[in-house]
Amino acid sequence: MKVIKLSIFFFLIALSSKAQEKKQIMLEDIWQKGTFSAKSVAGINWTSDGRFYTSLVADASGNSNIVKFETTSGNAVDTVLRGRTLKLADGSTLEIDEYQFDASGNQVLLTSNFESIYRRSYKADFYIYDFKSKSLKPVSTAGKQSYTTFSPDGLKLAFTRDNNLFFVDINSGAEKQLTTDGKWNFIINGSTDWVYEEEFSFAQAFFWSPDSKSIAFYTFDESKVKEYNMQLWGDLYPKDYKFKYPKAGEANSTIKINVTDVSSGKISNIDLGDDKDVYIPRINWTSDPSILSVRKLNRLQNKLEIIHVNVISGQRNVVLSEESKSYVDVENNDELTYLKDKKSFLHASEKDGFKHLYLHAMDGKLINQITIGKWEVSEVAGIDEKAKLVYYVSTEDSPLERQLYSISFNGKNKKKITQNRGTYSFDFSPDLKYFLSYFTTANTPNVVSLHEAPSGKVIKVLQDNAELVKKMGTFNLSKKEFFSFKLKDSETTLNGYTIKPANFDASKKYPVLMFVYGGPGSQQVLDSWGGGNYFWFQMLAQKGYIIACVDNRGTGARGKDFKHITYAQLGKIETEDQIEAAKYIGSLGYVDASRIGIWGWSYGGYMSSLCLFKGADVFKTAIAVAPVTNWRFYDTVYTERFLKTPQENASGYDDNSPLNHVSKLKGNLFLVHGTGDDNVHFQNSVEMQNALIKANKQFESFFYPNRNHGISGGNTRLHLYNAMTDFIQRKL
Repeated sequence: MKVIKLSIFFFLIALSSKAQEKKQIMLEDIWQKGTFSAKSVAGINWTSDGRFYTSLVADASGNSNIVKFETTSGNAVDTVLRGRTLKLADGSTLEIDEYQFDASGNQVLLTSNFESIYRRSYKADFYIYDFKSKSLKPVSTAGKQSYTTFSPDGLKLAFTRDNNLFFVDINSGAEKQLTTDGKWNFIINGSTDWVYEEEFSFAQAFFWSPDSKSIAFYTFDESKVKEYNMQLWGDLYPKDYKFKYPKAGEANSTIKINVTDVSSGKISNIDLGDDKDVYIPRINWTSDPSILSVRKLNRLQNKLEIIHVNVISGQRNVVLSEESKSYVDVENNDELTYLKDKKSFLHASEKDGFKHLYLHAMDGKLINQITIGKWEVSEVAGIDEKAKLVYYVSTEDSPLERQLYSISFNGKNKKKITQNRGTYSFDFSPDLKYFLSYFTTANTPNVVSLHEAPSGKVIKVLQDNAELVKKMGTFNLSKKEFFSFKLKDSETTLNGYTIKPANFDASKKYPVLMFVYGGPGSQQVLDSWGGGNYFWFQMLAQKGYIIACVDNRGTGARGKDFKHITYAQLGKIETEDQIEAAKYIGSLGYVDASRIGIWGWSYGGYMSSLCLFKGADVFKTAIAVAPVTNWRFYDTVYTERFLKTPQENASGYDDNSPLNHVSKLKGNLFLVHGTGDDNVHFQNSVEMQNALIKANKQFESFFYPNRNHGISGGNTRLHLYNAMTDFIQRKL
């Protein structure tokens, strides 16, 4: 693969200029003006033969157009659909948010008026545009839909609305309601409940069979799940918003997996055994339209079964079973692909201590392990069945990087395709002959390029963000630098990074602000672009602070033992590591050890507050944004995966709850939360404040009315970062 040096060259030239000639970063540059916004190539749809791809491209008037590009040259060859030509019944112009073609390419499904619900769920208006008749028509006139999806043959559509599942015959326009028992906060058909959406990372819960004759879908019975109540502020009387949220140890939804024949509307329930207190984190159709693959986890998530169900006969077979003393991580081992030969499937597992790929026969028998080594496969990028080749992204070079490799199904002929040090992600064409590469480093923004496969030869650089890199060169920036250190009384090393002031002088003493997340399987120390926080850290460095970040034990990309060591005792080892990291940083000759602070968001807010309490003699200041303060307040799926239930492991919940360590506070705490946080409830910060008041500890706090876990919207982020910057300058 040809080395792409353009952005790196620009950045190094920029750094060579004299610091005193550079501009200072303002918060408005980051959170208001978009001064440092990186460009990408988005909305990619490949043609089935891989010869062309399309993308959403805005014209000079801001209208979104679907533009067709030739793969071999990367050049635009046609504007397939012009947004300004799409007129609705009221005379307005349809704004395209997303699009998908049917299998023939003769029709395109357009998404407009996108309305987010939670992290992944949404509803929108959907329209079908027919290229032959040049006609535009709504999918349904009965209200917004969710997850509208073509059948594989392109003749039908399925969607959900009001907790029910529907399908539409495109030729006749006839709409048919497949379920009728959907009801808010009781029964959900074809969509997930809150906890599945958040923790198993999907919201659409219906799936077309390969022959387009059937739809497999989930039904969630939430009737026994307790409600969480948020008040929405703004009117004379605040409104109550109640939704089902299962907290650790409490009742989950009861799950059913169903299959409906779309022609008759007949629905059959899949028998998955007597134990109903289980999770079904994934279902997939195999290449055989009569066989549905179901992944089943027990409540504690330490036993996984892959079950093949014959949807005609109802026969079910457990073809693969995996158990762990801690947990089986389906969320981060999601790769399960059924090959078109109907004889085998590819599966990812951590069972040898690192996430690797395995090839199994359809009856579950292991054919061979495809990848092996003390490194991890982070994702499968593509599977070329004709060449019997897997393209995968891995940490083999370094846990700080993501590189592309190919390997034969038999585990031989491994080849590294990428060359630049940094982090890659990929989008392969359906025929696996081409791919788009998205490449960043810690100090350079996105470079998008088009390549041939399997050689990796560059066809064209589509976006190098040269304009942004040039702009960065006019500001007083420092390079993010990586380091590692060895834990005391251990052979384990931890990875970290620092950002020092541009005019750094090793003979001076600098205050340090540490950034932490630290949750299971996460990673912050990565040779990858950091976005908004990167520039805020640069701004703080300009004000004389050193920024530091260390990935503690329990984080990802370094194998199962490193990640699972925190099992059943969240917060213990992680805070020990962060405290030791702060002591190590404080021992450096240019650091003022009396002025070390720490901040984090969500799990990071949990960590920063716990570090300030348990490391009271080490940390002077902490900011906790939207923190978990007691895992008893958080959801079943995530919390029980790492802690078991409160009934089984009460000490694991209580021993490292920040609420139980507030009496140790000596330094400065700034507590921030959104009152509309559906994920980490405002309750966490309310209870933290109560505990601090009871302990007669002074602190500062700020709440953001109706803001969710991301605390965003309008100038909210600007306000938040102004408040945090002010606190740091006053208290650190």
